[in-house]
Amino acid sequence: MGRARAEGRAPLTPLLVVVGPTASGKTELAVRLAEERNGEVVSADSVQVYRRFDTGSGKPSAEERARAPHHLIDVCEPDQPLDAAGWAALATRAIDDIRARGREPIVCGGTFLWVKALIFGLAEAPAADPAIRARHRAEAEAEGRGALHTRLAALDPESARKLAPNDLVRVSRALEVHELTGVPLSRWQAEHGFRSPRYEARLLGVRRERDELDRRIEARVRAMFAAGWIEEVRSLVAAGYAESRAMGAVGYKQIHAAIAAGTSIDTQALAVSIVRATRIFARRQRTWLREQPVDWVDPGGA
Repeated sequence: MGRARAEGRAPLTPLLVVVGPTASGKTELAVRLAEERNGEVVSADSVQVYRRFDTGSGKPSAEERARAPHHLIDVCEPDQPLDAAGWAALATRAIDDIRARGREPIVCGGTFLWVKALIFGLAEAPAADPAIRARHRAEAEAEGRGALHTRLAALDPESARKLAPNDLVRVSRALEVHELTGVPLSRWQAEHGFRSPRYEARLLGVRRERDELDRRIEARVRAMFAAGWIEEVRSLVAAGYAESRAMGAVGYKQIHAAIAAGTSIDTQALAVSIVRATRIFARRQRTWLREQPVDWVDPGGA
């Protein structure tokens, strides 16, 4: 991602950032690097930040957390929104703290907008307006989230193309920026250009052939079902978190829909649908990664 112009920082070892599609083995690589380099892992995952979203988010196991300290996991309640800017601020503090203690931070995760926000910062668009966001939530409840996305497509087609219709938080933000400024969020971002890195970063990923990754995705989904994923989602819904941001994540979204249907759940068919959705998500991740200077390593290598 280019050479850093550190903001007031002395020259430092490039920040290691482990990236890659879901189920590729990011956590395994990050933990091994932490062991080898006196490091600590900073999670860059938009679901792992939430408490109680455990089984389907791929949080590091107790054994992995024992091998290397982890940061920014279980830091938010499920109904507490956290966007890229908020996470980047938390990650920056964690990185500075880790380095101040003479250890090496290793960022690890598949939420690439967050990684980009950490390394380059974000466009300085206007601050959030709670009244506008509350109105958008009410409109989404009355008309459906797709209605807001349709409105965004008319005002800011470029932003709309990048966002899923169900992503209420980001769609609302794009609409909010347009309402406050009359300028599309995509133009704010284009003018920012992500041209001034905050960190010199080295991106690392685990090399997996597509067929191998597909098999890993299927095995992972099956293991999550066996570990009680459906029961976890039932518990989250019962606790009032059905509309939380994390419930829109791949897998959680499909299980929630199956529960909401009120009929007997065909576990086999549900698992197949989640495997398919996860593979599509992984393809989108690979598309983003093709444009990045990732150093790909073989499984077991670094």
